[in-house]
Amino acid sequence: MKQEMAQTLKQIIITSDDFGLSVGVNKAVEKAWKEGILTCASIMPGGAAFDEAVKIARRNPGLQIGLHLTLVQGRSVLPYAQIPGLVNEAGCFGDNPVKAGMRYFFDKGLYKQILNEIEAQIQRVVDTGLPLSHLDGHLNIHLHPTVFAFLTELMPRYGITSFRLSRERLSHNLRFDTGRRLGKTTERIIFGALVRHARPYLDRLGIAYAGEVKGVLNSGRMTEAYLLNILDGLNEGLTELYFHPGLLPDAEISRRMPDYRHEEELAALTSPRVREKLAELKIGLCNYRGDTKAYA
Repeated sequence: MKQEMAQTLKQIIITSDDFGLSVGVNKAVEKAWKEGILTCASIMPGGAAFDEAVKIARRNPGLQIGLHLTLVQGRSVLPYAQIPGLVNEAGCFGDNPVKAGMRYFFDKGLYKQILNEIEAQIQRVVDTGLPLSHLDGHLNIHLHPTVFAFLTELMPRYGITSFRLSRERLSHNLRFDTGRRLGKTTERIIFGALVRHARPYLDRLGIAYAGEVKGVLNSGRMTEAYLLNILDGLNEGLTELYFHPGLLPDAEISRRMPDYRHEEELAALTSPRVREKLAELKIGLCNYRGDTKAYA
C-alpha cells in the first residue's frame, strides 16, 4: 500500500530544522509557531540549547516535534568513549559531509557506533515525554544507506510514523532561483537515488511521507519572495517545506551557516503576504499527524 499522504486538496507542512541548536533558533521557532505558519519543528538532541527547546515545545503543545538526526556538523549525545570513531574528544562530528558519508558507508567497524548514537538521539527526545512523530536529518543524513538501514529497525520500535523523503523538482526550483545550477543538479541526482532506495522500505513499514519536499535545493534561502513564487506551482496533495529560521546575533548559527538567511526565512514564516497567498490558493496548513492550523 502506498503510504504517501495523499490529500484531495493542496496541503503543506511547514517545518523548522535545527530546533535546539541555539538560543537564536529557539526564539525564532517559537515566534514562527505563535505568529506565523510554522507547524513542526525538528529537534537536535545534541544541540547546546536542547533543554530550552524542550521547554518551548512543552508550552506550545500544538507544535509537532520530530527528530533532526545529527551525524555530521554537530554534537553527539553519547560520549566520545562510546563512539570514538564518530566524534572527536569534544564530542563533535566531522564537518565534511562527503567524507563522513563515505566512512559511514564503507567502514563497517563504525556500524555499531552509528546504531548506538542514532538510538541514543531518539531516546533522548523520547525521555522528555514529547510525542515524537516524524524524523529527518541534518544535511539529510537520514537518507544515507547505512543510516537508513538502522532507521528501518528503530522507527517502528519507537513509534515514529513519518519520514522526510527529500525529493524536490529541479525544474520548479530553477524557474525562480537559477543559482547553484550545477550543485542543485548534482544534489537532485544524489537525492533522487537515495529516495528511490528508501521509498519501498517506507511503504512496507507503513511510514508516511509527503509527496514533495521544498527546501532541499534552496536550503537557507527560503525567503518570502521565493516562497510566494513556489506556492503557485505546488503539486496536489501534501508538500513539506522546511526552513532554518533564526534571530541574530547568534554566534552558533553564524559560525555554522554563515550564508544562510535566517532572519529572512523567519520573516517569510511570519509574512502577511504569504498568509494571504495561502488563503487565495486555498492551501491548508497541517503537520505530519494531520492536525490543521488556521492561518496565524
